[in-house]
Amino acid sequence: MPFGVDEAGKGPALGSMFAAAVNCEEPSDLPEGIRDSKRLTPERREELAASLRADDGIAIGVAEITPARIDDPETDMNSLAVDAHASAIERVVADLERTEATSGSISGLCDACDTDADRFARRVTAACSLEPLEIDARHGADDDSPLVGAASIVAKVERDAHVATLAEEYGEIGSGYPGDATTREFLASYADEHHELPPFARESWSTCEEAIAAAEQTGLEQF
Repeated sequence: MPFGVDEAGKGPALGSMFAAAVNCEEPSDLPEGIRDSKRLTPERREELAASLRADDGIAIGVAEITPARIDDPETDMNSLAVDAHASAIERVVADLERTEATSGSISGLCDACDTDADRFARRVTAACSLEPLEIDARHGADDDSPLVGAASIVAKVERDAHVATLAEEYGEIGSGYPGDATTREFLASYADEHHELPPFARESWSTCEEAIAAAEQTGLEQF
């Protein structure tokens, strides 16, 4: 049972991180144009994600890591990435077992979220409750492997939909990444108005800490 795994949203200051695992017995059966999601337009990503989900021969598992978990001082982003990959793998196996029995070794490739790819593979294997399980991890796997590329597309579309839902409720928030001027403007405006961060902010991120500190300083200066 081959699968590929990737994540989206590890670095933003706003919103959740998502990981996706995609299984397809014959990777050549994947839709044309699969590649690293960053090399595709949003429209093309959505088209490909819809095609992947519509194909009964493809199983998909998605895991979400919320800002509350990201802000937990007892963990770190590498550990959360391990957990996200492991959860996505368990869910893709569960999705596959709805339609057919799995047998033999479960094997797959992760896009490494650690400077040490082998260590990342070992940690994801240990975090999974499945066996027998064979996991490899490589940097740049979303470019090299069609299955990991497919997973990167699904994860990115999930992340984009998540951000779009937040924007519907709170107004334009940008991409959520610290380098996005729209995101920084949203954080500054929200903190000034509400004297707190939005509930989907990663409060431990320096971008968010700076926004609330600036709002508090402005408040003090008004007295």
